[in-house]
Amino acid sequence: MRVLLLLSLAVLFTACASGDDDYAGEMREQHDGETPDPSGATADAARLDVVTEEVEYATVGGETVTGTLVRPASATGPLPGVIVIHEWWGLNDNVRDMARRIANEGYAALAVDLYGGEVADTPDGAMALMQTAMGQEDALTDNLRQAHEYLAGREQAPAVGSVGWCFGGMWSLRAALALPAELDAAVIFYGQPITDPARLASLQMPVLALFGEADGSISMDSVRAFESAMSEAGVDGEVISYEGAEHAFANPSGQRYDAAAAEDAWGRTTAFLSENLKQ
Repeated sequence: MRVLLLLSLAVLFTACASGDDDYAGEMREQHDGETPDPSGATADAARLDVVTEEVEYATVGGETVTGTLVRPASATGPLPGVIVIHEWWGLNDNVRDMARRIANEGYAALAVDLYGGEVADTPDGAMALMQTAMGQEDALTDNLRQAHEYLAGREQAPAVGSVGWCFGGMWSLRAALALPAELDAAVIFYGQPITDPARLASLQMPVLALFGEADGSISMDSVRAFESAMSEAGVDGEVISYEGAEHAFANPSGQRYDAAAAEDAWGRTTAFLSENLKQ
C-alpha cells in the first residue's frame, strides 16, 4: 500500500510539473520576440507624488526577500494595502511603475519578488525563471503570505488586496486561495484560471478577472469555465474579456499593449479596489 501511495504521488507531481512547464512554454510563445522595454505609456508614473522604498518583507528558505513599497507622499497614517505581483519578467521597472500608480490611488502598494532578485529581459530568460519558480510553489505561497503579514502588521493596513499580471495574475488567484479569509480582494490580469468549483469554494473575497479574447495561451472556453466555476462555488466574482486584446494587453512596456483595453481594465481595477479595500 505504501509503495502504491508513493507511486501515485510521484505520478501526480510529474503531471503537475509537466502542466507548469506546458504553461511556461505557452507564455514563451505569447512573448516571442518581445522585450520589456519602457514606453511612453509609463512616463506619467515617474511624476506621481509618491514615496518609494526597498523593504525586506519576508524570509523564505533562510533568504531575505526584498520588495518595493510605495505610498502616497502625503500619507500620514495606515492605508489599505495592495500586494502587487509581477509578470513572468520579474520585479522590473514596469511593475514598480504599476505599484506607483496603485499607491497614487491611496494605498500602500508592495511590489513583491517571487524570483529571488532575478529579472529577465528575453523570453527564454523569463521562461527559465518562471519554470524555476513554479517548482517552488510552497516557497512562493509563503512569500505572499508574509507580504500580507507585512502590510497588515508592519503597515497596519486595515484591508489588503492583491493584483497581478500574467504569471502574477495566476499567483494573485493562488494568493487568494492561500489566504481565503485574510485577503479582502483579488484582481487577476490574464492569469491561468482554475475551473474546479471545489478548489474555489474557500474564497471569501470578491474577485475581478480580466482577459483578452485573442490571448493564445488562455482560451475563452477556460475563461468561461472559470466564471462558471466561481458562480457554482458561490464566489463573488466578475470576469471581463476584451475583444481583440492579446495576452499582456495591459503591459505598457510590452509589444501587445492595447491602450483602450488597458485603460478600461485600469478603471475597473481602481473602482474594484476602492469599493472593497477602502472603509
